[in-house]
Parts: sequence; C-alpha cells; structure tokens
Amino acid sequence: MTLILDLLADQVSVAEILQNYPGLVEADILACIAYGSEMSRERFVGIPLEAHV
Repeated sequence: MTLILDLLADQVSVAEILQNYPGLVEADILACIAYGSEMSRERFVGIPLEAHV
C-alpha cells in the first residue's frame, strides 16, 4: 500500500503503475488512496507556526 502511495507521490501515473504491476487493477490504487486519506485523518502532526531558535 505504501509503495503505491509513494509511486503516486513521485508522479508515477496510474497507467504506469498498472503496467508495472499487472496483478493490480485501478480499484486497488483507489483503495490505497482512500486508505492513505483515512490514515491522515487519524493522525495529528503538530507543525510549529514559528521557527524556534
């Protein structure tokens, strides 16, 4: 799952992923995106608004 998300983040197209991983279908990629989206809702990462010196 993270492999697919990493590939998408690296601007690899869905068509390219499907070509390189023939066991996958487009619905698998969409499921990975949905999973990544759900995981981002469950985790909170604080980002400081100002740099601390």
